[in-house]
Parts: sequence; C-alpha cells; structure tokens
Amino acid sequence: MLNLILFGPPGAGKGTQSELLMQHYNLNYISTGEVLRNEIKQGTVLGMKARSIIESGGLVDDEIIVQIIGNFIRAEARGDGFLFDGFPRTYVQAYILDGLLTRLQSSLTRIFILDVADEECTRRLLQRAREQNRADDNEQVIQRRLEEYHKKTLPLLEFYESSGIVTHISGMGTTSDVFERINTQMEAELSRRRINLILFGFPGSGRATQARLLAEELRLSIISTGELLQEERRSGSQTGKELDRYLQNGLLVPDEIVIRLIEKKLREEEGNNNGYIFKGYPRTLVQAYILDGLLRKQGSAISAVVNLQVPHLELVRRLDARSRTTARMPYDGSAATIVARLEEHETRTLPVLDYYSEQNQVIHADATGTPEEVFSRLREPVLKAVKRLK
Repeated sequence: MLNLILFGPPGAGKGTQSELLMQHYNLNYISTGEVLRNEIKQGTVLGMKARSIIESGGLVDDEIIVQIIGNFIRAEARGDGFLFDGFPRTYVQAYILDGLLTRLQSSLTRIFILDVADEECTRRLLQRAREQNRADDNEQVIQRRLEEYHKKTLPLLEFYESSGIVTHISGMGTTSDVFERINTQMEAELSRRRINLILFGFPGSGRATQARLLAEELRLSIISTGELLQEERRSGSQTGKELDRYLQNGLLVPDEIVIRLIEKKLREEEGNNNGYIFKGYPRTLVQAYILDGLLRKQGSAISAVVNLQVPHLELVRRLDARSRTTARMPYDGSAATIVARLEEHETRTLPVLDYYSEQNQVIHADATGTPEEVFSRLREPVLKAVKRLK
C-alpha cells in the first residue's frame, strides 16, 4: 500500500495537490475533521461521544480519534493506500498512526512537505479571501493559523526525520509544476520497491508453468520450497541429512529449516532480479507471518497474490494424466491419493488465501485452457498491480 502524509502551511496548495495524488495513485483520503463529521452525522456511538465533547467546548481525545480513524482505514482498504490530512497532529498521534498501519501489515511510504514562505501564503490567502468574499480570512487570522502550523508541525518532523521518509517540495509555481515535483519523487520511491508475488493454486493448476512465464516477463526469481529442500538434500550438508530423515519418513519439514533455506536463497539472488515469485510457500498462516517477516527484513513486502482457479474435476483429470508422465508426483498414483492431496490443500492453504484477501492483495485467475491462454488472462491484472506499486 501507498501511505502518504502531505504537510504544508495554510495557502501552500495542499488541498489541490491532495486531489491530484488521490486521482493519480488511487488513494483514500483521510481528513480527521471529515471523518469526525461523518461519524457524528451517522450517529454512531463514537460520533455521539465526539459530538458531546465538541459541544461542551472540549477537544476530542486521542482514544476516540484512533478508533474513528481505525474504523475508516478498515472500511476503505479497497484503494491502493491512504493520504492523510490533519492526522497526525501530535507526537502521540504519530505513534498511533504507526500502530494502525502496522495492523494492516503496512507503513508510511512518504511524507511530503510543501515549502512556501509565510509571506507568499499570506498573499495567496488574502487573494482567495477577496475572490471568494471570505471575511474570516483576514491578515490577523492568517498569521495565527501560520503560527499554529509551525508550532505543531516541527515536533512531528522531528519524529519522522530519522526515518528517512520526509521529502521537502517547493510549493512555488503552477499546480502542474508542484505536482510534477511530487510525482518525480514518487516515481523514484516506487522504483526502489521490489516485486514479490505468491502463486497459489491446487496441485495440477499449473503453478510451475505460470511462475516461469511471470518470472520471464517481470525478471523475477522463483523460490520453490520443494526445489530448495531437494537441492539441500542432494548437497550432502548437515541440514540436507536432517531433511533426508524427514522426507524419507513423510514428515513435515520444520519451519525453522525452511526459513533458513529461503533466507539463503534471498541472499544469493539479491541484486540479480526485480523480486521473487514464491511457489509452494506459504502453506499455513504461520508461514504467511514468517514470510512477511522475512521480506520486512529486506525492506520489502508482498506485492500481490495470484490464485489459479481450476474446477476440482479438471484437477483430478490433469493429475491423473500427469501420473503417466516423467513429471509424475508421489501423490499422482491413484484417485484416492489425488483427492486426499486436494482436500489437504483446501484445509491448510485456503485460510492463507483468506489472510491475503483481507489485505486486498489477491488476484483470482481462471486457469483453465492452455498455459498461453491462462497467462494472457492473468498477465494484465498482475502487471496492473505491479505498476500500481512501481
């Protein structure tokens, strides 16, 4: 997800640039004031609490703000990220926002600060007051608003400066000039992001073929845990000898061993590609959490999850046909073992798919037909997802 904060003094053009960013990057707009007004209008419990505080002349406390913002984030997670306006306003709220985004397996992407001198902001606001006949925008009020902005923004900048995500943008020039500066920084930011795809699908859905085609198209490395295990087993290493005991006896390989092998592969391939396609991993919710952690250590995350969909009867037909070829797998031997394998996949893996669906990361693709037909169907949505992140 793209999560941006746009700071700027009154008159810097923050509203106009916010609109352009939302349209260009499909972002949900979060204004604390707007979200509060919406809760009050809907008459929710939180809205009524906030209304009572406001009517008594008080400030709505962070406990209510965080719940309202959190509800909005969960409800509006259909876009490609969020643009925050008016939140955070304090040091405490900056920590709160970090926590809210962490729950979404996300984080702040970039903070843009529109730099415009106070004299220029005053000139713009006085001009706007004359054009819109706004008597409340007089020089005294404008001065007070500018002082409040500087007083509240500096502590927040201290909070974020060490994170390396703060970018100052000159707010001078035309609207297009300013947006071009912001967009140049956004493109540079996104170009550093790596592509990480997970390929889901029942046995027989064609994951190996589609992984190869996607890897060629996007210059990705394929990480297949099955292949990693077999390579390590053949290496004769101490880990390989341990694996031999598990695999010969049909036992599940402990996650600790699999993690080490994936970490090793990530180190070997670093810098040689645009990212990775994970095939055969994760198979469980625990492994999904592990993969999130592995990628986070690299400053990366899952970009999209491709779910290859094939009717069960077609899967059985494909696996039965494969059992008579050199590509035969151990569970291809009979209808009973094939069905058992499909049932195991459904029981263990579908909850993982639900996990990624909740994060709006899943691309469902019809995987019936020839490999070329399947790839033509999934290529466009995958490229769209990648472009959105790149």
